[in-house]
Amino acid sequence: MAKTVVIQDINATGATERNDGWWVEPLMVLGGLGLFIVYATWAAIQGEFYAMEKVEEIIIPAGANAAEFVRPYLSPICSPDLPRWFPELFSWYQWSPAFLILPFPGAFRATCYYYRKAYYRSFFTTPAACSVGGQPSPLSKLLGFTKKYTGETQFPMYFQNLHRFTFYIAALFMVILAYDAYQGFFGWEHIGYADGKNFHVGVGSLVILGNVVLLGLYTFSCHSWRHLLAGKLDCFSCSDFTSKRFDAWKRQSFLNEHHMLFAWVSLIWVGFTDLYIRLCAMGIWQDRILF
Repeated sequence: MAKTVVIQDINATGATERNDGWWVEPLMVLGGLGLFIVYATWAAIQGEFYAMEKVEEIIIPAGANAAEFVRPYLSPICSPDLPRWFPELFSWYQWSPAFLILPFPGAFRATCYYYRKAYYRSFFTTPAACSVGGQPSPLSKLLGFTKKYTGETQFPMYFQNLHRFTFYIAALFMVILAYDAYQGFFGWEHIGYADGKNFHVGVGSLVILGNVVLLGLYTFSCHSWRHLLAGKLDCFSCSDFTSKRFDAWKRQSFLNEHHMLFAWVSLIWVGFTDLYIRLCAMGIWQDRILF
C-alpha cells in the first residue's frame, strides 16, 4: 500500500514528508533560467559584437590561399537586425536591436506549457514541488502573486493563454533564423580569394545551423503546433485529409514527448551561439574555415 504524504504545516516553506530530492529540480531551474536571463540582458545592453559582418583575417585550411573575408554571422539574440534592414524607419533608434527582438521569443518561452511549470515552482515557490508546502517567494510578492491560486483566469496570468498566438510569431522567427543559417554558408564575401566562390563552411556556420535545428525542434514540438495539426479534430477517419492530419499528429507527438529536453538544449545553444559570435567579433576567439 502506498504511503500517504501529509504536509504538517502547509504554510511552512518546504514542509513535507517526502524524503527524495524534490528541491534539486526547482533549484537547477532557478539557476539555469536565472543565468540565461542575466546573460541575455547583459548581451542586449552591450549593443555591439553581436555580428561579424566585417573584413578581417581568419584561419584557413593548410594550402589554401590567404584571404580576408566578410563573415555573415549574426547572433540569434539580435536577429533580425531591424535597424539595418530598415535604416530609414529606425533612424531614431540608437540602442541594441536585441531590445526589439527578445520580447517576442521571450513571450513564446514565458507562456510555454513546460516553462510555466518550471518557473512557477522555481521562481514563485507556491509550491516548489508536489506535496511540498510553500509561501510566496520575494519575486511573487513583488509581482503581487500572493493571492490564492486561481489558475490562469485572472490578471496577469490570463496572458498565458496567448501562447498559441506567440507560436505563430515563433514560427516566423524560425524562417528568419533559417535565412541567417543560409547566410552563414552562402553569404561570404572575400578579397583576394583565388577560386572566386562565396560558399564556405566555418565553425560559426555550423554553430548557427545547430541553433536553427535545436530551436526548430523546440518550436515544433510545441503543444500549440500539435493542437493545430489535429488536436481539435473530433473524427480522424472521416476523410483522407483528416487521416493524414492524424498521422502528422502522431509523428509530432514523439517530438512533444521530448519538449522539455528541446526547451533546455535550445536555450543553452542560443546563449552559446551568441557567445561564440561575440567572442569571435571581439577577437578573443578565431573562427576557422573548414572547407
